[in-house]
Amino acid sequence: MMTMLQARRKAIYVGLVALLLIFLLLDYVPGLSAYAAWVTPPVALFLGLAFALVCGQAHPRFNKKMSKYLLQYSVVGLGFGMNLHASLASGREGMEFTILSVFGTLLIGWVIGRKLLKVGRDTSYLISSGTAICGGSAIAAVGPVLRAKDSDMSVALGTIFVLNAIALFIFPVVGHALGMSQQDFGTWAAIAIHDTSSVVGAGAAYGEEALRVATTIKLTRALWIIPVAILTSFIFKSKGQRVSIPWFIFFFILAMVFNTYVLGTSATGIAIGNGINDLARKMLTVTLFFIGASLSRDVLRTVGLRPLVQGVLLWVVISLGTLGYIYWR
Repeated sequence: MMTMLQARRKAIYVGLVALLLIFLLLDYVPGLSAYAAWVTPPVALFLGLAFALVCGQAHPRFNKKMSKYLLQYSVVGLGFGMNLHASLASGREGMEFTILSVFGTLLIGWVIGRKLLKVGRDTSYLISSGTAICGGSAIAAVGPVLRAKDSDMSVALGTIFVLNAIALFIFPVVGHALGMSQQDFGTWAAIAIHDTSSVVGAGAAYGEEALRVATTIKLTRALWIIPVAILTSFIFKSKGQRVSIPWFIFFFILAMVFNTYVLGTSATGIAIGNGINDLARKMLTVTLFFIGASLSRDVLRTVGLRPLVQGVLLWVVISLGTLGYIYWR
């Protein structure tokens, strides 16, 4: 009986992935591109979430690897659609607040988690780190330095993941309701949304300029993984632990440089860059399905109430704080 259920679950999983790929590829077929319009990042995430919550997880190892590596390849591919000078200008504008918000979020997270809610030290710090920098990537980097238990890592990752899924849906809606510009929304999303995947997805849903700004600021922010991990080793006296460096960020920068100074100098080069960028967006859409399919009912049960409350409160504080910075700067 269990074997039949597992077989059906896997068949549905493969069918959904195939459905997404087929409709995304229709965009390249003349006259059929309109049929691919419904396959957006939020729709792909919703399909993944619906599958995981109704059917459970299928191919969890494959799912985890695909979501990790496809996201990295997608981010690098997005670099081929960006101009280095324009991106540096966008990143420089939010740099001061990025620095302030990273360390401010860590401090506020400690107050909310440890003092107010009495969440465990490691779990609280991991949630704060994920909120402050770049979600799961920051937790994966800081966890070994902190020597956190697998259970603490799971709770922190689950908390951040739930909030990421929510953010991808509500941020574009709130942005339009507030009449935010592309620049302002990109800045807000990059700082207030945890994971790079949801930041890029929300930016793509809002517009071209929002995507460029959000991606640049978020990846600039992600570089803070390194100093925060080193600082963590001193604060918690865990020297000698390896720091996981997100190398794909540097390849993203190289892609921007190559696009600006090589591809951007000719019409053919620009067309190639745009083609790679378009393919990267399609890869990102599929990535969000894999990410959504990772959120099972077991993950939700593992999170617990107090860590989730800490994550929500911290998320609300940084979201409102970023909005205040945007409107009163």
